[in-house]
Amino acid sequence: MLVAAIFIVFPFCMAYAAISDMLSMTIANRVSLLLVATFLIIAPLTGMTWSDYGWHLAAGVVVLSVTFTLFAIGGMGGGDAKLLAATALWMGFGQELMQYLVYSAALGGLLTMLILVYRRSPLSVYTGHNIFLRNLADRDVGIPYGIALGLGGIATYPNTALVQWALDRAAGL
Repeated sequence: MLVAAIFIVFPFCMAYAAISDMLSMTIANRVSLLLVATFLIIAPLTGMTWSDYGWHLAAGVVVLSVTFTLFAIGGMGGGDAKLLAATALWMGFGQELMQYLVYSAALGGLLTMLILVYRRSPLSVYTGHNIFLRNLADRDVGIPYGIALGLGGIATYPNTALVQWALDRAAGL
């Protein structure tokens, strides 16, 4: 059950956040809360040391501090800030967090460029009423950065300590 939760909860939340942000330009608080609550319950059950557990918590707090500041000055959406912090909790301080941030930034930059080109193209006029494309075509809304955060999280997640622990347990079955 614990192994299944590790394989399902995080990827599901990342996919849900990406799709939700694309369709509604919002990332529900329940996604970040589910990520935080699940990590807080699961991590100690995997045998993670209290020191490592503390570093994961510290990563979440540091990222929340930075993203909250960016939100306060208008540089980032609130849902994106909370999702980044909740994801950092799962990544911990280390290579995985840096990889996640780099992947998400690169994907976010690419996504932004593609959306800006799409919004200026005649194609957006014809496809802008589609439920999946309407927010991407609307020049008056921001960029649904949750797509990049979700994809970056899914790409990085297999390298995390929790997934490696779960893979070791699954291989032993």
